[in-house]
Amino acid sequence: MTSTAPAGHGRAFAGPLLAALAWLMLPAVAQAQAPLQPPPAAPQTILRLFIGNAQGLDVARLAVEGYLRANPGIGIEIETGGATLEQQQQMLNAALTSKDSGYDLFLIDVLRPAQWAAAQWAEPLDAHLGAERDRLLDRYPPGLRAASVHAGRVMALPYFADAQFLYYRKDLLEKYALEPPLSWEELKAAAQKIMAGENNPALIGLQSAGAPVESTVCSYLVPLWAMGEDLLAGGRPNLASEAAKRPFQLWADLRAANVTPPNHSEIATDRIRQTMHSGNLIFGITWSYAWNRLETDADSAVKGRIGIAPMPGFEAGRSASCLGGWMVAVSAFSRNKPEAAKFARHLSSPETARVLALQAGHLPVFAELYADPEVLAARPWFAQALPVVQGARPRPITPRYSEVSEVLRANVHAVLGGSKTPEQALSDMGIRLGGIFR
Repeated sequence: MTSTAPAGHGRAFAGPLLAALAWLMLPAVAQAQAPLQPPPAAPQTILRLFIGNAQGLDVARLAVEGYLRANPGIGIEIETGGATLEQQQQMLNAALTSKDSGYDLFLIDVLRPAQWAAAQWAEPLDAHLGAERDRLLDRYPPGLRAASVHAGRVMALPYFADAQFLYYRKDLLEKYALEPPLSWEELKAAAQKIMAGENNPALIGLQSAGAPVESTVCSYLVPLWAMGEDLLAGGRPNLASEAAKRPFQLWADLRAANVTPPNHSEIATDRIRQTMHSGNLIFGITWSYAWNRLETDADSAVKGRIGIAPMPGFEAGRSASCLGGWMVAVSAFSRNKPEAAKFARHLSSPETARVLALQAGHLPVFAELYADPEVLAARPWFAQALPVVQGARPRPITPRYSEVSEVLRANVHAVLGGSKTPEQALSDMGIRLGGIFR
């Protein structure tokens, strides 16, 4: 069965998809001088995969190639979505709320499986995984495994992993005979020592997200988790203890020590990468994408000078990181669910993870690939990444995560900017989160 294009998106949908199929046929065109061969049979089933505009089309094609060879009755069409995230989200909302069967699979953020489950947009995969369900889940890092499941049902399979790392200028740490810090106090002391020695007014000790963006949620949760605490306890907000104030106290202390900049509340995610890219940052807290940019951009001032480490803790050796990454979900409205579920397993396989690691530097969701000689030769920093990925924690798993995120990032931003005290922010967080987690 061949499914139809989504209503209202025929031309926008067909262009990128046909381009993807044409690319996959290029090897045949290159052999035009050879004796004519009968044209290949048309696929019996065409699966449409929506990858959005945050994922690389060329890399997705490479991930699909092997599957097409092994499954000649299947055709794959890849949709990249709107020109902006807003347009992309509008397209998805229109398709999903109208129960459009034009899409078979989606790449979704690690934050979304619970939301998609509650909205009944994603097909539960348990029956499609059968007796292998638990064995397959056990191969993924704990955080990704937890994010895949909602109400006991598998709603998506991991595609590639992500986590927040502590980036550092290894050349500067070596110059001052310093080791990567294990605690926040060690980081503060190291930053102060380097800044004093370099005597460069442009050099910043540490940047983390503080603008009202998603990464700022982690600026609160990571220090909280490092104390062994959590945002919720027994399903209810857990913000009345002194520990709940500690993340705010941490950032205030680092600001008072001139380690973080006065405009902390204005720093969005990519600002951190940009500051380090220019050579003006000692420590930065950000996601894995930054490594490839820092190491491969032609104008990077720090190429070959960057190291990564686990996030610091309040005690040496006790830390936490925010989990990120992408997953593949099967549409609840697909007309090709068995075939789509089989393809989803391919996209969440070691073979695909290896392609993504080699070609795009995406962190694998399988531990053995972090020791793969070819992968390590291409991505040597993966050797330090595995413990962080395995220990990274998901943000609250709830269908209402978008509301949770807005509460946290708005209040953390307000405290960092000085428009709220920690007490006021915690009070607001408790009231608003209490309405979400009843």
